[in-house]
Amino acid sequence: MASHQSPAPRSRIKRPVWIASSLVLSLAVAGAGVQMSQAAIVDPSGTPVKAAANTCADRTFKALSASQRVGQLFMGSVTPSAPDSKRIDLMRQYHVGSVFLAGRSKAGTAATKTLVDGLQAKADSAAGHRVGLLISTDQEGGVVQVLSGPGFSTIPSALTQGGWTTSRLRDESAVWAKELKSAGVNLNLAPVADVVPASLGTANAPIGRYDREFGYTAATVAPHSDAFLAGSTDAGVLATLKHFPGLGSVRDNTDTTANVVDTVTTRTSPNITTFKSGIEAGAPFVMISSAVYSKIDPKNQAAFSSTVIQGMLRKDLGFKGVVISDDLGNAVAVKSVTPGDRAVRFLSAGGDMVLTVEPNLIPAMTKAVQSRMTQSASFRAQVDQSVHRVLNAKQRAGLLSCG
Repeated sequence: MASHQSPAPRSRIKRPVWIASSLVLSLAVAGAGVQMSQAAIVDPSGTPVKAAANTCADRTFKALSASQRVGQLFMGSVTPSAPDSKRIDLMRQYHVGSVFLAGRSKAGTAATKTLVDGLQAKADSAAGHRVGLLISTDQEGGVVQVLSGPGFSTIPSALTQGGWTTSRLRDESAVWAKELKSAGVNLNLAPVADVVPASLGTANAPIGRYDREFGYTAATVAPHSDAFLAGSTDAGVLATLKHFPGLGSVRDNTDTTANVVDTVTTRTSPNITTFKSGIEAGAPFVMISSAVYSKIDPKNQAAFSSTVIQGMLRKDLGFKGVVISDDLGNAVAVKSVTPGDRAVRFLSAGGDMVLTVEPNLIPAMTKAVQSRMTQSASFRAQVDQSVHRVLNAKQRAGLLSCG
């Protein structure tokens, strides 16, 4: 799955410009009707954002219906080796704007492209504005390589990649990203920017066990994670730093274990610099972990923590791109929270895109988000900002058309 995939996973990532208009339409979904009002766009610190050009993303936002906007905040999964038409239809019904290719497929680039083209053919449009799908997968290397077969390279583990020069890694990463692009994939949920201490090594279940780290120090991880990011950017595929603020110091895997707690990482830990470096290098997406960080916010999992997302990621590191969750569908770490609350709490904390490898949870999630929008003007404003961030990323990926 998106964050820490095991060898036999369930079916299940130049600085981007954050463009926002000074005024956006705020939604108020009430019963079958929708009221719309205007709300000033502010940055995560509450500072008003200066008016920007009327971009395609801005015009697309205005053209979308309330339900279409909410749908942009969700990513559901499709298993490329056995696509489920019922789940695909369900995601289309709820206007889900992004798709995660989960599980393993050995079908190759051509077959994957055929699948993706079929998904893109059903993408939303409104008033002449087509909104293509972000199509993502986990193509890190080693045991975490979802797509293989004809046209795809066999990618070595990140630990092996970390032994290469950064120039070589950038070149190889560009090759791998070109393969993804030829298959219709425009977003990779990689690279892993987590630092696993050598003293913990393979005892770190989500990362170290599978050699998913580029190395054992931030000094090694940061330049190699940046090189992977740069190669992906060179090839025109969006990349994702994960899993903020880091899963390198835990022992258990949030996919399979509840109550995973990091007792080491602080708001100013040296290992945070790997994410800072990647953000400064232009990472368009950052994925949030579902662990608890007792020295940062002991009361909330990172995915539900405004301290982590708005305080650390937005304010401390200045990230203006899309904040995507780790899996909020099947992960054991979030099972004690109802599906609707998972989505609402993540968005309330400052997240932008809810990833669920279980698409059947999307109806409950979207309805909870719409309900919360009727109750809170500040939440509606956050949703508006998040939709804008997603659309800006899509514009960068060439997925918007303004007729």
